[in-house]
Amino acid sequence: MTASAAELAEAYFTAWQERDFTRLRALLADDVSFAGPLATIEGADECVAGLEGMAKVLDKIEVKERLADGPSVITWFDLHTTVDEPAPTANWMRAEDGLITEIRVAFDPRGILAARG
Repeated sequence: MTASAAELAEAYFTAWQERDFTRLRALLADDVSFAGPLATIEGADECVAGLEGMAKVLDKIEVKERLADGPSVITWFDLHTTVDEPAPTANWMRAEDGLITEIRVAFDPRGILAARG
């Protein structure tokens, strides 16, 4: 049975927070696209590499709300990092055929960028 978009979103955030990048990769379509304030990426392996990089400063993901409408899901969460105050974050993703095909993220990256030096 194919997972719903909401189930995929929950699995994505759980895998990322647990740093289970093999599981996270399995949730992504090979040609997934990602766009956010820190990167624009094409392809699942590149997307996972970006999330692995972000995981180096990830403390926790505190989901506030998740709204699903068919193949689209918006997750509103506080992104807690080891380098800055929590960043309110919106993540929109689209799923097709049981895989995540698009991810768009919006948050204020200034604290994370300042920590990078």
